[in-house]
Amino acid sequence: MATSEGFHPDFDRAATEVGRNRVHHVKASDISSDTAQSEGLRRFAALSGSSVGAEKLWMGETHAAPGAASSNHHHGESETAIYVRSGNPEFVFHDGTQEVRISTAPGDYVFIPPYLPHREENPDPSTPAEVVIARSTQEAIVVNLPALYPL
Repeated sequence: MATSEGFHPDFDRAATEVGRNRVHHVKASDISSDTAQSEGLRRFAALSGSSVGAEKLWMGETHAAPGAASSNHHHGESETAIYVRSGNPEFVFHDGTQEVRISTAPGDYVFIPPYLPHREENPDPSTPAEVVIARSTQEAIVVNLPALYPL
């Protein structure tokens, strides 16, 4: 006979709590642009607090048109993990001494710590760039800034 040992600590409640008692499937055609944005990019939410009841995770994608650059911004308390799906986006930040540019390729991963000002750029004049993003908060946080560092 099966017991609740090894399952969720509050097994009975978790089994009946709406959103916590099933696997959620979000189709590519169902992602939403109704999420935090910064100029120059298009962000789309797939998994979030509002879409699937996530409490500690936001996941989606960002599309950068050829030649596009985002505004300078940070993601508040969120840790941000990025997987480069297509194109060659660049990630720019200031290390306290100078501006640093990281060039990426499909299959690469990028980690952006909380509150780190940065921007994304797609320097390619003809090819769009797409990345998959995971954040450690249930909704996307985007705080647009006038510069990469205080002037």
